[in-house]
Amino acid sequence: MILLFAMVILIGAVLLMLPISAQAHTVTPFHEALFTATSAVCVTGLVVRDTASHWSAFGQAVLMVLIQIGGLGVITVGASFSLLSGRRISLSQRGRMQEAMSAPKVGGIVRLTGFVIRASLMMEGIGALCMLPVFCRDFGVSGIWKAIFHSVSAFCNAGFDLMGTPDMPFVSLTAYRADPVISLTISALIVIGGIGFLTWDDVRTNRLCFHRYRLQSKVILTATALLILLPTLYFFCFEFKGGTLRERLLLSLFQSITPRTAGFNTADYTSLSSSGRGLTILLMFIGGSPGSTAGGIKVSRIVLLCKSLRRDLRRVMHSREVRPITLDGHRVTEETVLSVSVFFFVYIAILLLGTLILSLDNIDLTAAFTASLTAISNVGPGLGAVGPTCNFGFLSGISKLTMSAIMLLGRLE
Repeated sequence: MILLFAMVILIGAVLLMLPISAQAHTVTPFHEALFTATSAVCVTGLVVRDTASHWSAFGQAVLMVLIQIGGLGVITVGASFSLLSGRRISLSQRGRMQEAMSAPKVGGIVRLTGFVIRASLMMEGIGALCMLPVFCRDFGVSGIWKAIFHSVSAFCNAGFDLMGTPDMPFVSLTAYRADPVISLTISALIVIGGIGFLTWDDVRTNRLCFHRYRLQSKVILTATALLILLPTLYFFCFEFKGGTLRERLLLSLFQSITPRTAGFNTADYTSLSSSGRGLTILLMFIGGSPGSTAGGIKVSRIVLLCKSLRRDLRRVMHSREVRPITLDGHRVTEETVLSVSVFFFVYIAILLLGTLILSLDNIDLTAAFTASLTAISNVGPGLGAVGPTCNFGFLSGISKLTMSAIMLLGRLE
């Protein structure tokens, strides 16, 4: 899987280096093309050049394909071509598909893959159709391409946008902060793409019978609802106090959704208070769901880590054995708890190492930490640490390669 991701990234970097990929018809430096290709395949959303004003239509198409491959997963996309060609899927391929989707078993994985591909294309198509009237109104015929690109970017939780201009680059979706069609459509696509393929399958199979869902789906949906509702209330009450009621609600909802999984923004991150930025960093760290297009440490792992910490604290405070960890009445094995704990500490180690390397590039320690967290969480927002959005063009070549490596490690989980 690592080699497949690396191969797709290198192919994408070579294509982006071609003069045809840039509007100026010049060769883009390799470290910038590699950074951009890595960010697209790892669905992160970090950029060194403004996507709309630097890349040509061909370059933007390359980025969209890389985003689609990265969002659905190299294994899933490869399996879809095998299915379309009528080739038989071997047992070893089914095992890799199971691993890529975080599925509990190999049985039914081919059916699940077919469902994921169909559902993804359908959701992206619906999202594009919803945004089409607004973008065509503002950009004419080119609005069709913008609707398709933003739908794919949002569903795959990538955060790449085509709103910048040579005079105003890196503006993301700030012009649509009060537009309900764009804000709600992008938000819905981000959430749907971030809850995970298995959760989709549960919703399709069991409809509204929540008690029949898998344990993982129950945890993901409950945690996702809380992670949207509570931050929305905070941002509405304490951060976005100006403007109309509709604008405040849209800003608050969008700001609670996009930091966990995507790199879009409708508000300038530099306008947030320290507590608002802190909450955004926490949401970036948590991320989305396993087996999805989202990044971060994943909500299910966070829930399990909190349960484990609570159990261990009770064990230390009361000096006695406590009950095993359970979720919705299901016992969690110690092997699962251990694997999540190991993942957490490796995640933190990579985060701190990336912060140290970036700080050597004369970057403020807080900004270096934020940039490293943004990269390993594959979530995109720069939090104003390097400007109002996520422009990392000022970094040195070594720092860009470091960020690229961190993004890849974060996507591989």
